[in-house]
Amino acid sequence: MRLRFGNFLVDDGTRQLLRDGVAVHLSPKAFELLLALLIDRPRALTKAELHQRLWPTTFVSDASLAMLVAEIRTALGESARHPRCLRTVHRHGYAFQAAAETAPESAQASVAPAYWLVTSSRQIPLEPGDNIVGRDPKARVWLDSPSVSRRHAVIRVQDDGAILEDLGSKNGTHAGDKRVTGGICLADGDHLRFGTVDARIKAWTADPTHTESDPL
Repeated sequence: MRLRFGNFLVDDGTRQLLRDGVAVHLSPKAFELLLALLIDRPRALTKAELHQRLWPTTFVSDASLAMLVAEIRTALGESARHPRCLRTVHRHGYAFQAAAETAPESAQASVAPAYWLVTSSRQIPLEPGDNIVGRDPKARVWLDSPSVSRRHAVIRVQDDGAILEDLGSKNGTHAGDKRVTGGICLADGDHLRFGTVDARIKAWTADPTHTESDPL
């Protein structure tokens, strides 16, 4: 799904917010919040609804939600006093109030990324360059587990393949049964473990009979 408003484009497939074609950084949770408000526009979503969507198994305070809203407003260049897109509904929740429309899929957007990191619940596209894996919400690959360090590891996607390196994590990074101590090359189907979080690398293929959604 690609939704356009003003000079912004939200691409659910690549999980990017673009302004005039240039990516604007949003943390994973902030992106999920923006997408939820866009999809349900112009309906105001209650704080309870948003908590359930963003943190279904974890209790967090309303301050965490407010911080995500502030992050989105900063990315969109607006403020709480003069909101163009995100409207605060006092004692209720938030709504997306700007006009938005579905944008056609571009030829570039229809091409799948070369590599994905697949967990039991998510498929995360890996971008060219460094993909930080960690508990930090700003990490490209965000893993919400106390066993994962804030900057746990990095998956470096290059033209000739993908390399995994541990970043001095407390509970270690494993490829198969071996703990990663230096850079190792990754291949399609490799089983990885970050702390106690299991994952698998999938390499994209043009074969339409092959999918990246097989269970772990």
